[in-house]
Amino acid sequence: MTQTQARYRTALPFRLSPIAATLAGAALLASAPLYAADPTVAELQAEIARLKQQIAAQNPNAAASAPAPVAAEAAPAPAAAPEEPEVLGEVTVRSRNRLERLQDVPLSVSVVTGKELDRLQATDIKSLTQRAANVSWNQGNQRTASLAIRGVGKQGQTEAQDPSVGLIVDGVNYAYNALSSSFDFTDVDAVEVTRGPQGTLLGKNTSVGVVNVTTRRPSFTPDASWSVTIGQQDTVQGRYAAGGPIVDGLLAYRANVSVTKGEGDIKNANNRDLTYTNKDRVSGRLQFLLTPDPSFSARIALDAQPRAGEFTNGRTINTPTPNRYSNGSVNTLATDAATRLARRWFTQQSAYTYEGSYLNGGGQNVVNNDSARPLVTGSNGATAELNWYGATHNLTSITAYKDYHFNATNDEGTPFDIHRNSGGFWNDYKQVTQELRLSSQPGGFVDYQTGIFLMKVANQADYRREWGNDAGAWYANAAQYGRLDADAAGRYLLQSSLDRLAMSFNSPAGTQDIRNKSAAVFAQANWHLSEPLTLTTGLRFTREDRRNLGSTLVNNYGNAPELNPVSVNGVQFGGFDSDANGLLRAGNSAAQVGLADRVAAKYFGAATYAALTAAQKRQVADAKAIRVSQIGVIFPSTEAAPFKDTLPSFVVSPSYKFNKDLTAYASWQYGEKAGISQLTNGVSNLVRKEKTNALEAGFKSALLDRKLLVNANVFRMDIDDYQQAVRVLDVYTTNLNNDGQIYYTTATGNAPKVRAQGLELDGAYNGIANTSLRFSGAYTDAKYKEFPNSAQPVENGYTGAAPYRNVSGEALPGASKWTFNVGADYRRPLWRDKEFHASFNTAYASKTNTDNTLSSYGWIGSSTITDLSVGLGTRSGSFDVSVLVKNAFGNDTPLTRTWNLYTPAVPRWVGLVVSGKL
Repeated sequence: MTQTQARYRTALPFRLSPIAATLAGAALLASAPLYAADPTVAELQAEIARLKQQIAAQNPNAAASAPAPVAAEAAPAPAAAPEEPEVLGEVTVRSRNRLERLQDVPLSVSVVTGKELDRLQATDIKSLTQRAANVSWNQGNQRTASLAIRGVGKQGQTEAQDPSVGLIVDGVNYAYNALSSSFDFTDVDAVEVTRGPQGTLLGKNTSVGVVNVTTRRPSFTPDASWSVTIGQQDTVQGRYAAGGPIVDGLLAYRANVSVTKGEGDIKNANNRDLTYTNKDRVSGRLQFLLTPDPSFSARIALDAQPRAGEFTNGRTINTPTPNRYSNGSVNTLATDAATRLARRWFTQQSAYTYEGSYLNGGGQNVVNNDSARPLVTGSNGATAELNWYGATHNLTSITAYKDYHFNATNDEGTPFDIHRNSGGFWNDYKQVTQELRLSSQPGGFVDYQTGIFLMKVANQADYRREWGNDAGAWYANAAQYGRLDADAAGRYLLQSSLDRLAMSFNSPAGTQDIRNKSAAVFAQANWHLSEPLTLTTGLRFTREDRRNLGSTLVNNYGNAPELNPVSVNGVQFGGFDSDANGLLRAGNSAAQVGLADRVAAKYFGAATYAALTAAQKRQVADAKAIRVSQIGVIFPSTEAAPFKDTLPSFVVSPSYKFNKDLTAYASWQYGEKAGISQLTNGVSNLVRKEKTNALEAGFKSALLDRKLLVNANVFRMDIDDYQQAVRVLDVYTTNLNNDGQIYYTTATGNAPKVRAQGLELDGAYNGIANTSLRFSGAYTDAKYKEFPNSAQPVENGYTGAAPYRNVSGEALPGASKWTFNVGADYRRPLWRDKEFHASFNTAYASKTNTDNTLSSYGWIGSSTITDLSVGLGTRSGSFDVSVLVKNAFGNDTPLTRTWNLYTPAVPRWVGLVVSGKL
């Protein structure tokens, strides 16, 4: 056997051919119980010898092809992916690009094993993060959701912005937030959460941490596993994974497929077969491992998630809008649904009312979205990982491609034709990465790693909006509606004013062509100054080149192009020029006068526009004004100012090993996040880079004869120019109106100073028979140290309010002060080879504000979610039946809340899981 092949074998003291292994497994199940305790090497060898004799008697050819048992091999080399150690303190991590004991890594790292995730069917990113300390998931849709560590990173993201928390899957950086959403992470080996700025070891630099997901790799030991889950809400999930040799000792494979189907907990009253949030996911991964000689291995991986749709946007329950602002002044509710739905236009459908249907889910916890469509997502990827192993150094090359598609069609939440095929992004994202790393073999005075990282990103985005034939009656102000709804001609104008108008709408631009290039060099060294003392140093320089070409335009004038304005912001629309009363201004061309005459004929049956009455001309002006107000910002193709800069990162971390069971460490980590090339209402608005200084001190210990692990640290992160939504000068509107007033708008910008500090704890205990416990927790104080230009919350929307407010000293949105999770696994052997098992995981988060403007209405209470599983199976895992309950105690804390709607909690779910190994 070659050294390279040994790296990819499980540490069993024998190896059978595929045929012999299958026959041996069948004979073992049929003829002998497994031991209540793990068998020794001698017992396994004796059992294999007995099985070989039995196989020889039944199938001499198979017996002849089976190799003789070999002696137990030495521990795997650093590139290996061994089975998870069972002894506390021996859990291995890959956070520093090597296989190391968790207890030896001088970083704040949490590890969740794939076994634990499998037991509770934790397959989405939210479930993964509920099992690690001080990491959380910001619930949005598949494009806007994000990861946060230490309370930082939960603010909404934009297409052109790097995530604060990086995600790495099998060595490949996902540089777009959306790539972490709407995926089932199956066949997972481990999930590691590393806190603080990263980048001196591998991949893309990140400002507050990394979530590293490692799936099970190809192996020359055959194995296969499967599971089928059937549960409430018509849920079915099927998973299958298998691997083994294709050419023994040369080529191995691993394949896994996951299919998830199921309804959501909230129905759409418009069509009760449409539910929020339903599951419709199919994904697969295929890997090949080539080991032609001891000095080289190659892993090729392909993954695919075909496009499918899940309803996410619109999973909100409406509540009455307060009729008073925070200063006590009256909110007239002029644009509120209560006012609009009281108009005759909408009350004709008597079965639908504001109080009985729109509010509070109609009393049935339902939504009513006539034009909504599922959010369609899909992704494909390919990776080539090449490893060369030398006597003193290893060289690794990872070449990867990843794409992502997103398409949203939203609705305003009523059964009326206000929006259609509307209100959502269409995205096509593509990234290509190349990483090359050189690693010295550990040992001696210094060991080190160095490398280069290249990335190219292309993201095409189009924010689409289309209006329907009820949109004019919805968006007209009270005076406009009163005049237009007065007669048949006016109602025709009201209907036509917006019907079928379609745009690439300004949010923050209609179209964006985002092009990012990133190139980095990095190095990190461990200086072994003495037997117990090690100093880790690392340095990185990243060159960023980010560009963004945007525009906002009308794609279709709809059913009434004759109601267009003459121009908007210099962009010609071909309409005729008239004042607020509908009177034609001087200077209209003959063609424009002819267009006005056609308006008179179409809506009033008049021969000329001049023949219209003053009231009729005013109706035309009202319809044109409604159209202009909805078109809003228009600008031609415009290149935003590029962001170009070199970003440094570094780490200095001494660690001291007092003995094998106690290590103390400290670290100073610094990192920078690229600025943002963007347009705000058609005007370039460059966002400055974000700079993070992180200090940390902690210890890692094994107590009570290594039955108890306790790792703890204190931390402080100071962030300058934190990237999030801020209130900025609206240059476009100020110049367009040119009335002496200064106008403001909300856009992505920089909050001057943010600080997060606190305490983190990770631990495990196995001193109770048949039981393993895992626990973690954190206290986090995450605040704005300086933020004078925050957008006003909606309750401050009264006339005369300042354009922005100072929230210095306030807690960051989404940052809970207290978080913890506790997990336990109990496994008790029963008769013969059977085993009873029970597992649970409880995640707690204290109250937090879910509104980015820190609205007083945005607070949600503390949340405690418990998942549990109880089952019976064979100790070998060949067959198992479990009952799985998620949110077992019915936590009903809303996911988000604003002053007139909330996103309800996901209710309790119960399912049956049948699984096995072949």
